[in-house]
Amino acid sequence: MIVIPAIDLKDGRCVRLTQGDFNRTTIYGDDPAEMASQWKAQGAERLHVVDLDGSREGIPCHETIIRAIVAGTGLPVQVGGGIREMRTVETYLAMGVRWVILGTSALRDPKFVREALRAFPGQVILGIDASGGKVAVQGWTEKTDATAVDLARRFAEDRPAALVYTDIMRDGMETGVNLQSTREVAEAVGIPVIASGGVSGIGDIERLTALEEKGVVGVIAGKALYTGALSLAAAIACAKGPQRCGGVPGKAAGSDNG
Repeated sequence: MIVIPAIDLKDGRCVRLTQGDFNRTTIYGDDPAEMASQWKAQGAERLHVVDLDGSREGIPCHETIIRAIVAGTGLPVQVGGGIREMRTVETYLAMGVRWVILGTSALRDPKFVREALRAFPGQVILGIDASGGKVAVQGWTEKTDATAVDLARRFAEDRPAALVYTDIMRDGMETGVNLQSTREVAEAVGIPVIASGGVSGIGDIERLTALEEKGVVGVIAGKALYTGALSLAAAIACAKGPQRCGGVPGKAAGSDNG
């Protein structure tokens, strides 16, 4: 299982939202590209970058910063937020982004999502963000009646590279990953699942490793890394085998700002 540090972009800065609320924002750095380099130095093998402004506006708002992260780290990067047109997909992949994450479009424009999946096999990830099991879109500002499992099933035969499942109510709360819902999604669709939302410490990483056989291949860690509640080195070691979950010393990048 892979541990993926999250870099959320808002107003040109590296931030974290609490439960997806744009009015509950904590700034962790003014230079997201430098933050990305710090995660690489601590062993990150992949980065999760979200254009929060883009997700709300429906258009990319941080292309320059994302380009700098990709070029500066050389790491595989997955990007989401505001990707609603094929030309945006093409632009990101052309600049070196490894995977684009399509979320709102999965519900609002499934035809576009399927076209992207056919045009770029292995490079499109489906993003499903849910609150109480129901999908939320448009930067989590609009809730729907669709369930996470039902939405995932609609694209099961289209074979996205992976599915990022985020529990919105746990995101930024450090209250623990929603293991049950993550497992249900993974078992329902047979698509590799990346868990997101609520990581509080090394225990969450250890518990998620038990779901690898169900198809959970990764976990996105955000606030816990920035506050220092979770060491990236410890998380990576644990993800490579539960016997290594004893912890590794060292504070996380940006933890002094938390």
